[in-house]
Amino acid sequence: MEKLSLYAIAFKSLKEGKHEFDYQIGPSFFELFENSLIDQADIQVRITLEKRSSYMSLALVLKGTVRLTCDRCLELYDQPVKHNAVLIVKSGEGNNEDEDEVIWLHPEDYQLNVAQIIYEYSCLSIPLRHVHPSGKEGQHGCNPEMLRKINEYRVSAAAENDGRWDQLKNLLNNN
Repeated sequence: MEKLSLYAIAFKSLKEGKHEFDYQIGPSFFELFENSLIDQADIQVRITLEKRSSYMSLALVLKGTVRLTCDRCLELYDQPVKHNAVLIVKSGEGNNEDEDEVIWLHPEDYQLNVAQIIYEYSCLSIPLRHVHPSGKEGQHGCNPEMLRKINEYRVSAAAENDGRWDQLKNLLNNN
């Protein structure tokens, strides 16, 4: 894909030392990945590549917002995200799958495409539970009408223990 070529770093032509690369990640970036968890985002990514004679290190700093659907009220909201990671890039025939923070490149490779790395760390920065962040006074930003509906249809603990399930529980105990 030629759109992913924007994220290729030609490291062979770089001198030893630190080099910085900045990327602005938006919805068009996530469209490049099939079945992406993220549709809309505004993320700034800074990659600091430190080239040494025997290896390279990538320090990734990711910060921005991702548009998510609230698990509680089902409205869209902007979730702040940030993530820091350090990866080691080695060249050689060895490809040890046990090393999560090591990327192995073929000795003849002259560039490293960081698009997949950016995508994966963007997805990892999303919290497991998607709810509106709390406001300054501690209240949540969920839709009050939806919360009212949820409370209206909530089943109380007393209603669950009204004896309807006792006969079924007896069937389980008889086996």
